[in-house]
Amino acid sequence: MTAAPIHIVLSFTDWLNLFGHYMLLSLLSIGGAISTTSEMHRFLVEEHHWLTQSQFNDSIAIAQAAPGPNVLFVALMGWNVGLNAGSYTAAFAGVAVTMFGVLLPSTTLTYLAARWGHRNRELLGVRAFKQGMTPVVVGLMVSVGIILGSANSDWTTDWPLWLLSVAAGVIIWRTKLHLLWLLGAGAVLGWYGLV
Repeated sequence: MTAAPIHIVLSFTDWLNLFGHYMLLSLLSIGGAISTTSEMHRFLVEEHHWLTQSQFNDSIAIAQAAPGPNVLFVALMGWNVGLNAGSYTAAFAGVAVTMFGVLLPSTTLTYLAARWGHRNRELLGVRAFKQGMTPVVVGLMVSVGIILGSANSDWTTDWPLWLLSVAAGVIIWRTKLHLLWLLGAGAVLGWYGLV
């Protein structure tokens, strides 16, 4: 349950300031938006008093407990700032300002970098970067799969599942069979209780 709203007055410049601050945070959020919460706290709770400590904590807790993207806490903070400003219209404006602010710069930067990388894919530096990152990404994906797969797994009884995973990996690696066929086959095997 969220805390009772406080009453604040936000001018147009305050809304622009909030938008600009979240745009800056977007470019600093290397580990995701959650990595910038201390700066959000300083800005929203300590400096401007637009949120209470309880509202700030509740925004993060609710978003982390809810299914969906991790960035939902940003929308909840914007919602609470707007509610504190006095209306549901302001609450929706708060969601728009904070979400667009945190998503626009990082999305634009990612889009432009991907386009540049695709346009210059034949350059030696771009090819070297992609080839160097491939084993890192594959290694991270395999380690995540092992961690998630072994969390509640008993190797002695779940060996068909592990065998299926290895077989699917080899098929993906050695053939051009579309991944959706393998996903469908895995779903059918799971439906019949074979894995």
